[in-house]
Amino acid sequence: MADRITLRGLRARGYHGVFDFERRDGQDFVVDAVLHLDTAAAAASDDVGDTVHYGLLAERLVEIVRGEPVNLIETLAERLATECLAEPLVREVELTVHKPSAPISHEFTDVAVTVTRGRETVS
Repeated sequence: MADRITLRGLRARGYHGVFDFERRDGQDFVVDAVLHLDTAAAAASDDVGDTVHYGLLAERLVEIVRGEPVNLIETLAERLATECLAEPLVREVELTVHKPSAPISHEFTDVAVTVTRGRETVS
């Protein structure tokens, strides 16, 4: 499937990490989601009901980032990907969680985990 909806740079403050100070102070996380779906029905109808309402999805993703803390961004990425797949039209999602303020003692630009998850096709 060639159609994609891409949401990049969704920023929210969360309290994830293995260190106490990360859980206490929090930090910003950045989420990128690439949704794979068929957009033909939406293009034909020009109706948001025939596609993924990315504004509403963004709200749900932000709530997950702001929600229950986890140790690893791998776990956070999995939760976010699962939420994307809750959208009936989404067949696959590539979900990246960036942790630009990760506690690393050297200069760096970004730390990110990307997961790709798909829906099993039922015949």
